[in-house]
Amino acid sequence: MTGPIPVTADSFPFLAASRSLQAFDLAKLGYVEEEFIVSGTASVYDWAADGTLNVKTPNAPYGNRILLRHPADPARFSGTVVVELMNAARRFDWSMMWGFSRDYFLEHGDAWVGITLPTAAQGLKKFNANRYAAVSFASPAPGACPSDGKNAAPDVEDGLRWDMFSQVAAALKSNAPSRPLAGFKVERIFMTTQGGDIITYINAIHSHAKMENGKPVYDGYLVKNPTNAARISQCGAAPGKGDPRQILGNANVPVIGVVAQGELMDSLPSRRPDSDEASGRYRLYEIAGVAHIDNNPYFFLPSVADQTAAAGAAQGTPSWPFNVRCEPEIPLSDHPALKYAYNAAFANLDQWVRKGTPPPHGERLVVKDGSLVTDQAGNGVGGVRSPYVDVPVATYYTTSPGPGTCRELGHTSTFDWARLDALYGSYKNYASKVAQSVDRLVKERWLTESDGRRIKAEVNAVPAASRASGVGN
Repeated sequence: MTGPIPVTADSFPFLAASRSLQAFDLAKLGYVEEEFIVSGTASVYDWAADGTLNVKTPNAPYGNRILLRHPADPARFSGTVVVELMNAARRFDWSMMWGFSRDYFLEHGDAWVGITLPTAAQGLKKFNANRYAAVSFASPAPGACPSDGKNAAPDVEDGLRWDMFSQVAAALKSNAPSRPLAGFKVERIFMTTQGGDIITYINAIHSHAKMENGKPVYDGYLVKNPTNAARISQCGAAPGKGDPRQILGNANVPVIGVVAQGELMDSLPSRRPDSDEASGRYRLYEIAGVAHIDNNPYFFLPSVADQTAAAGAAQGTPSWPFNVRCEPEIPLSDHPALKYAYNAAFANLDQWVRKGTPPPHGERLVVKDGSLVTDQAGNGVGGVRSPYVDVPVATYYTTSPGPGTCRELGHTSTFDWARLDALYGSYKNYASKVAQSVDRLVKERWLTESDGRRIKAEVNAVPAASRASGVGN
């Protein structure tokens, strides 16, 4: 580990919090942001259909960077580090899970570490060639297999990432004086991300990645939409449909999968039962009334200027970061229910690992004859609930018509006054029902106390004049 890498006016971290689309002042919240260069050697693996893992090429060198955010005061540190494998769908780093749950991390005193994937490495070099000169996932066998044009160039070996993920966690837990978080007592490390990398890591790598004391390097996992394992190497094919390696398997640490209603139908083949067995502790939470994504992660895309420097262009605008519009046009959703669900899932994972306290079991969303069952409000039946679907003032559509990403984006259709009046009679009755729902969900650990207070404050902030004119105003 080399760092923290100095920050100057001309050289600063890509995806720095202060340079995201919604600039974020970590210092005001008592947090510090640092960047380190990680270098080492890693093996490239073969992963057989029966799950057997073999070394194909040992000890190939790599270099990468990590972005670290932690409390400035060690006394505020919770002991928990959340390692996010950053999303590289746009060929540069994007901290999607930080975007969802940064409020929880900051309030809880967690440290967050973002790891760059090989497919985003070239974006770093385009952004600042000197700062990221050491970043490299050079193939130990260049030209051995063709690039698919999407995941990496032919001279990049993305199979080097697995040992790198393990080594980053081991370094954070070590006693080395030069390690990141030196002076902080790291007690547990969780991995999180959306995408196949975390499935492949759990299924193929986790059981082999151990500290010197025999304990796993990662103490728990939170998986956004646990489907579709990634390929093990540049030359290896991703497990196909029906391959048992696609299904999230057991690990000897707690794992929580979170599936938004808008992701449900695609994720059905990956459904598996909850378990409290020591060899496979697992919870699956299917969240009613939420789309695959909302505005929270998009706030933490890099600035337009930094996106352009890394990728040659930025999609759309800060308020609509896509090249195409939906039909009809919709705003990027600000519905907070998915954010709150992730916060509660992180809190439950932390208690499961820290104290051995099992999380609650969530109902599954109801599917009948190949379709999601919806209630009278048009929201999903079953699943993990929120006040937004239990005390509804709208239908929360989890997909939208139009090209590209539109099928992953939700939109809201608010009830008219007559329907709201028939449901609640007065704003006071509505607010009372919301408060009852919040209290129950906090008690059952489906909402954190902080998020429960946020929902109540949002309801109570409606002006008296608006309350008198209707629930929906």
